[in-house]
Amino acid sequence: MDALPDITPFRQRFEELAAQMADPTFYNNSRRAADVTREHQRLGELIADHTKYAKLEVNLVEAVALGKDTAADAELRELAQSEVPAMQQELSDLYATILLAMIPPDPTDSRNTVFEIRAGTGGDEASLFAAELYRLYTRYAEDQGWKIQPMSSSPSERGGLKEVIFLIVGTDVYKQLKYESGVQRVQRVPVTEANGRIHTSTVTVAVLPEAQEVDIQIDPQDLEISVCRASGPGGQGVNTTDSAVQIQHKPSGLIVQCADERSQLKNKAKAMTVLRSRLLKLREDEEKAKYASERKSQVGSGDRSERIRTYNFPQNRVTDHRIGLTLQNLPEVMEGDIGTLLTALQRAVHAEKLAALNRGIGTGY
Repeated sequence: MDALPDITPFRQRFEELAAQMADPTFYNNSRRAADVTREHQRLGELIADHTKYAKLEVNLVEAVALGKDTAADAELRELAQSEVPAMQQELSDLYATILLAMIPPDPTDSRNTVFEIRAGTGGDEASLFAAELYRLYTRYAEDQGWKIQPMSSSPSERGGLKEVIFLIVGTDVYKQLKYESGVQRVQRVPVTEANGRIHTSTVTVAVLPEAQEVDIQIDPQDLEISVCRASGPGGQGVNTTDSAVQIQHKPSGLIVQCADERSQLKNKAKAMTVLRSRLLKLREDEEKAKYASERKSQVGSGDRSERIRTYNFPQNRVTDHRIGLTLQNLPEVMEGDIGTLLTALQRAVHAEKLAALNRGIGTGY
């Protein structure tokens, strides 16, 4: 078993946080205080496990030595030999736990998540599958006890969705769903296909951590805001007021539209939430690009141009191309049973990060 990475940087960070918490003004900023307290607690557990590991290493060496000591009492020697396997297993488990704890958590893991689904190539079939993916993710969210807040949608003529944007509110939403970004492909016989031929269509998914105003500062002068009458099937008030809002962020060229609410103010607030989240993701992607040359990610960049998954209906299978995982339970997956996929992706990321940690690439502190 390889030696653990140096614990010194983590001890130093733990002491820094303890000093911050001792400051009389520490709790003036409740959000910052909560973040620091969580990190302090996590590092405290890491240091305690590291101390336990060091003691267990010593005990294991002594037990192995005693088990081989022919001069020792036979009963004691046999007892030491019997304890060695359990101690080795405990040491191995603790080693893995410590390495995982040394991986700095993504600060956005606990955030609510802006989810964007758009029909890609494939015309009507792509929009129909976009609607099915929307149903898949909302069902999974409901099973997790999360809440769905619709933000914007554009239906197609055949009952599908050209685009849908929604906010998922709950615990560790982004942590579980962040690897869903990318091109998702469907292979099946469309309902409009008269000759029974299998077609391939695509849908793009973007998963964005909800950005706070403190994360992204937007200069109002960088925004071009326009309003218009909301289009749609009608209804009381839907088409009688200029409630739809479009916001263009001139420096980045990003454009966000929202027309789901009858209130112009509510649509503007929702559009700003989406804009901040897209800008935060843009900034994070730029940071990740700086380190892209160091290693090729096993799971992938999560970029929307990257094909990540195929849903093959004739063969009843779903394949995640990033980790080579194929499941033969497509109907269950389409009903929102994606826990196996999400867990496998998270494990793959952890394995990659642990390998990087063992190579000494860094701890983040």
